[in-house]
Amino acid sequence: MSQPRPGTRDRRAMLLEAVRDGSGGIAELAEEFGVSESTIRRDLASLAGAGHVVRTYGGALDTERSPLEKDREHAAAKDAIAREAAALVRDGEVVLLDAGTTTGRLARHLAHRERLTVVTNGITAIRELAGFAGIDLIVLGGRVRHPNEAILGESVLAQLRHISPDRVFLGADGLVAERGLCCPSLEQSVVKHALLHAGGEAYVLADHSKLGQAPFPYWAPLDREYRLITDKPKIDVMYPQFAESVILAGEPVTTGASPRAGGSATRTPEPKSETVGGAAHDGRRGR
Repeated sequence: MSQPRPGTRDRRAMLLEAVRDGSGGIAELAEEFGVSESTIRRDLASLAGAGHVVRTYGGALDTERSPLEKDREHAAAKDAIAREAAALVRDGEVVLLDAGTTTGRLARHLAHRERLTVVTNGITAIRELAGFAGIDLIVLGGRVRHPNEAILGESVLAQLRHISPDRVFLGADGLVAERGLCCPSLEQSVVKHALLHAGGEAYVLADHSKLGQAPFPYWAPLDREYRLITDKPKIDVMYPQFAESVILAGEPVTTGASPRAGGSATRTPEPKSETVGGAAHDGRRGR
């Protein structure tokens, strides 16, 4: 005998949990709850009106949460991405870390390294690195934005004009190939864009739940060569727009061009130089 369907209030509570777990497509949710797509749309509209979710084209995403809440979601994927990113960093480099949970995990994987300089505007990364003598930690000063604990402001932009890091690692709340990185505030989108252009090599760290998602109305355009580090299998099929720039966490690391550059090359362990974005780079910008 089939179980009775939950009432509207119970269904919406379970729907909110499903969205928080990463399910956000209208068709997917309608099938999961055994109701029509129009019913799911009405439920999502009600949840959005109460401030619980943000409506997106074809679905919904949970509203902005605390770093602790975000860090618990897709934790294994984030850690795999962070390890992959850490493997790209060589001793002696200057690294710029964006605020975020995945970049915070990257900081954790870098904490025991030697002779690294890490520049960051992220409170999570600061917590991970502050107690380690092998890390020369430089904190970009400004105003701390809650709840994501990013340091923002004109002072951050001014300081970025005076550094030239070897690598920049950016976090993502959402990533749409045609628009760039989705951000929860205009101020944060401006700072993230400045971070993107500050370094010699740029990487975006985004687990599969962020791809093709736009939970907020502000954007940092990805208007330079970059590499996407993600855990999404078959990304060339699901998101062909990212296929030429992807590093898949857990797979052999390759380097190559962004979608705007074309071409690729294989990175062997501990190389003397590597090709990223179609240009040779020996570890320090400007050498």
